[in-house]
Amino acid sequence: MLSWQYALAAAVCLGIVATAIRVGRRAVNPAVNPAGQPAGLTAGQAAGRPAGDAGAWGLWGGVAGESALLFGLYALWQFAGSFTVMSAAGAVPRARWLWHAERVLRLPSETALQRLFLPHPLLVQACNLYYDVLHFPVLGGCLIWLYAWHRPSYPRVRTTVALFTGVSLLIQLIPVAPPRLLPGTGMVDTAIRYGQSVYAWKGGFDADEFSAMPSVHVGWALIVAIAVITVSRSRWRWLAVAYPVLTLLVVAVTANHFWLDGIAAALLVVLVLVVQRTARGLRSGKSSEGSQVRPVRGEMSVRS
Repeated sequence: MLSWQYALAAAVCLGIVATAIRVGRRAVNPAVNPAGQPAGLTAGQAAGRPAGDAGAWGLWGGVAGESALLFGLYALWQFAGSFTVMSAAGAVPRARWLWHAERVLRLPSETALQRLFLPHPLLVQACNLYYDVLHFPVLGGCLIWLYAWHRPSYPRVRTTVALFTGVSLLIQLIPVAPPRLLPGTGMVDTAIRYGQSVYAWKGGFDADEFSAMPSVHVGWALIVAIAVITVSRSRWRWLAVAYPVLTLLVVAVTANHFWLDGIAAALLVVLVLVVQRTARGLRSGKSSEGSQVRPVRGEMSVRS
């Protein structure tokens, strides 16, 4: 898993590259505005322009800038995971409460699921690797795809990612232990068993290990699936549904999250989408009211 130091360094380097490209393009062509688009275009017109209109340098400069934001957000997520506002002593009792709540709700047992995979070491190691490295590159690839080929949809999805991650960080300030650290469940820490642990355990309290609720992995996977399904017009776009389902399966098999961690992440994504939709509706309502007021004022001035 990429550390916050490396992610921050990548964000700074990409930011410098993006700035250098924009400054260079403006020096060569003064008619280009700071956003990398020809001057005189509105934000909506710029977002709707094909990538080729701005030139290859403009495209890659934009990709570098947006990638810098993504790496910065990832660094914040990793860095904030080392903090907590409550005692670590409550992490295990909260995890036990979740475990009992799942039994009351009659959710499938994570222990029974994991035991189906444990006899297959290669499969378990693949799940460990999936959990470790796949979530961030897939999210980054999705955002780059949106920025390069579906620019009008990009700001909406980027805002969803930022809001979901920010709210998740706030919730994770309350420490909750993952299933692998909850005694009495019979679950195995698969990453420790095969030497693939993404956590540098040095003894004592590591807040990052107690940031199980909600599952950011599941939330990001769901955002990617929603983006692909709503933006793409390919008949294969519905295969994206498999990504969050597979991610939920992996986080349970590796004992990194409870089912409820994934369910909470999904509910949080839905809440963020509802808030965004409501905000867009309010903005469009105000803009339509303004467009109706202007002609009336014009008529009054003509009549006077």
